[in-house]
Amino acid sequence: MARNPEDGSSLPYLVRLPLPDGAVVLKVRDVWPRTAKVYCHRAVEWPEEPEIVERVPVRDCRRRGAAVDLVLDRARENRSQFVFTKARGRDVIFWQSARTTRQARPNVVVPTARAAGRQLEILVDVHERYPWTFGHQQATRRRAKLAAGDYAVVVGDRVVAAVERKSLADLVATMTAGKLRYLLAELATLPAAAVVVEDRYSAVFRLERVRPAVIAEGLGEAAARFASVPIVFAETRPLAQEWTYRFLGAALAYHDAGAAATELVAALPRAGPVPPPEPTTAEVRAWARRQGLTVADRGRLHPDVWAAYQDEYPTRVDSADD
Repeated sequence: MARNPEDGSSLPYLVRLPLPDGAVVLKVRDVWPRTAKVYCHRAVEWPEEPEIVERVPVRDCRRRGAAVDLVLDRARENRSQFVFTKARGRDVIFWQSARTTRQARPNVVVPTARAAGRQLEILVDVHERYPWTFGHQQATRRRAKLAAGDYAVVVGDRVVAAVERKSLADLVATMTAGKLRYLLAELATLPAAAVVVEDRYSAVFRLERVRPAVIAEGLGEAAARFASVPIVFAETRPLAQEWTYRFLGAALAYHDAGAAATELVAALPRAGPVPPPEPTTAEVRAWARRQGLTVADRGRLHPDVWAAYQDEYPTRVDSADD
């Protein structure tokens, strides 16, 4: 975090986000979203000599869809998101945390019928027997040959999300035959995928022809090994169909939002390097002793000591002031 050098700006701070493909800089209204979402705006550039307000190590910073997830290496106030969206027809950026998300009352209408507020076209694999009709959902079906999954949505020719449908008996047969890992590995190549089981998880422990522990262990291994492909127990056929419909709609909306955010992030200015932190008196005192210089145990250091330190590390000290 640094001071915004622009005079008269209503966004007094700059934040430097170290994304994997290059750091970006935003103007922000506050140093952390504590009580409300923080409004952000793209900055012109990162200053050559920024006035650092706060410096925090980053554990993870990456973009997922329409948001940049930021995880800081500290105990509190360490998780937040920068959300790229639109308001009244223009691009906007909000910085939010879990606390502000709970407190917020978003000005949106949650769809009660259409998945993600749209009419879906769902591709059904040509090998799917007795496919779901999606008769209670606002969706159309089209038969197609799918490389992975039984139901999918596409953008152009690219599969955005797919769902593999299983009965419990089919799931057990696939797992005991050793085919489940290969199925999940294929689904994991897609941007979004899931396996939906038309039964309850508790039904696993009522199996008679196979030990329930074997299936439960296999499900746990699958969840750990292929975390991006959840296996969802949806109790009944209608609920499995409904879950699939909502999942495919959400995945399609996530893809569209991510595509729009990609353009916005690409237009943000790249941030330059952060200057190293200024040395503390204790660091300079320890350095001086290693060099054989005489320094007091306490108090201010002589300007000559600071000058000598600056000669060796010119990028860390701007002046000889203590």
